[in-house]
Amino acid sequence: MKVLVSGGAGYIGSHAAWKLLERGNEVLVLDSLELGHQETIDKFKEKFPGKISFQKLDLKDREAVLAASKEWRDVEAVIHFAAYSQVGESVKAPEKYYRNNVVGTLNLLETLVEKGIKRLVFSSTAATYGMPSVEFITEETETKPINPYGASKLMVERILEDFSLAHGLSSIRLRYFNVAGALKSGEIGEKHDPETHLVPLVLKTALGQRESVTIFGEDYETPDGTCIRDYIHVEDLIDAHLLALDWLSKNTGTDYMNLGTRGGSSVKEIIDLCKKVSGVDFKVEKGERRAGDPPRLVADSSKAKKVLGWEPKRSLEEIIQSAWNWHRKN
Repeated sequence: MKVLVSGGAGYIGSHAAWKLLERGNEVLVLDSLELGHQETIDKFKEKFPGKISFQKLDLKDREAVLAASKEWRDVEAVIHFAAYSQVGESVKAPEKYYRNNVVGTLNLLETLVEKGIKRLVFSSTAATYGMPSVEFITEETETKPINPYGASKLMVERILEDFSLAHGLSSIRLRYFNVAGALKSGEIGEKHDPETHLVPLVLKTALGQRESVTIFGEDYETPDGTCIRDYIHVEDLIDAHLLALDWLSKNTGTDYMNLGTRGGSSVKEIIDLCKKVSGVDFKVEKGERRAGDPPRLVADSSKAKKVLGWEPKRSLEEIIQSAWNWHRKN
């Protein structure tokens, strides 16, 4: 089966493309390379010759998408990652996020309908829930996004429901929590510019690429006063995408589910574990709370287990170790 992976030169998308290629799928990567990396595509072509193709494409350009789709003849399913994902930036420039994440996705979906491609796995987010007060977030928890990033993803989820009814486009929407780590082999990993994610920021500090790491708030109602998040290994995350593709090969309609571990880790716990794994005692500074940071976000992923047969397998230490191995090499 040939799978189209939008955003396949970025962090999570590249891991999905890699896993698909490893299991024998042909892969077509779409990426504007605004946030993705050409060297990742080059690595794919070297490792999987004849199995990977690439189109440099901005999904916001409807005419360019239509032109590119002439090469989609053998595509049977799509995993859609291409999106902007920085919460703070989305608050400052909401138009950028709605145009890219919503309009770009709509251009893709209309083209899939025209091409008769009926299966899609969508990269959604826990940001659709906003600031829930529950201990464990289930799919029944109310969706009240508090920033344009989360709102844009929720809009796409609604569009997918409508496209399922109107056009028979079947989809699974996967709401991620905090994704981290890298391939165990160390061949690809997490690279953003600018970097905003906690684990790579801490590890860059351990490597001496940053002077210090800052804890934003130590007065939350949590055991150590710092925010708690649900961290999931990127390989576990991609396993869920592959299972979702398999589900869509046997089922129609649309569904959505959380991907997390039901185990929360605080900012201080992440920093301490990074110090343990790296063997480096780096500088940690205290900062004020950031506006809009919920004290606790932890997923209940029992629906993904029930529907897809998915469970995360890798520990938090494995997440940090794999990320550390990759950052040291790169």
